[in-house]
Amino acid sequence: MLTNNDILKKLRVALKLTNEDIIEILALEKFTISKGALGDLFRNEDHESYKEAGDQILRNFLNGLITYKRGPAPAPKKEAAKVSK
Repeated sequence: MLTNNDILKKLRVALKLTNEDIIEILALEKFTISKGALGDLFRNEDHESYKEAGDQILRNFLNGLITYKRGPAPAPKKEAAKVSK
């Protein structure tokens, strides 16, 4: 079973992202993380500094990745009120 840490690692490699890129992506979702804390997520599970990535980090990363790749979402258009006679 893949953990959130495994998913982050695989996406980092597949998309050729640096730690700075990941910090920037998370910042797009107003989520701040230090380089050290980010490094703890990518350590081996048996390392003493290993930290488990929670759902919040993965969710913010995936939402930020959408913005990073596509750009900000357009503002929703208000539908003109229809006047019937």
